[in-house]
Amino acid sequence: MSKEIQSIDDIDPKYSKDYSEDSFWDKIKTVLKKAGLPLIYKALQLYYVMQRPDCPAGIKAAIIVTLGYFISPIDFIPDFIPIVGFTDDLAAVVAALVMAQMYVDEKVKRQAREAIDRIFGAGTSDELD
Repeated sequence: MSKEIQSIDDIDPKYSKDYSEDSFWDKIKTVLKKAGLPLIYKALQLYYVMQRPDCPAGIKAAIIVTLGYFISPIDFIPDFIPIVGFTDDLAAVVAALVMAQMYVDEKVKRQAREAIDRIFGAGTSDELD
């Protein structure tokens, strides 16, 4: 049976080592045109879920690994490949969002939209559903 994650220290360092606040924000700023606004929005939702004090360590650990994978230049499908380059990132982000779904509330969605507008210009988040 696999070991249950009790704290952030229990996570696999393969992709979690790629996660940092700075590397996350750098990636968000540089991939909008390639990755698309929906992927950026979902990644930001994960980021803000992770900030919630009521989010369990296991979900935070899964988010860190997922965002580390999103940030990492080493992916299953390299990001530079046109059209399909971010499909693996999207799959990972969506899987983590399913795990964290009960923590994605209106505040988290608002924070993600505000970050998009702050980084890419006012009204950018209006394109989201």
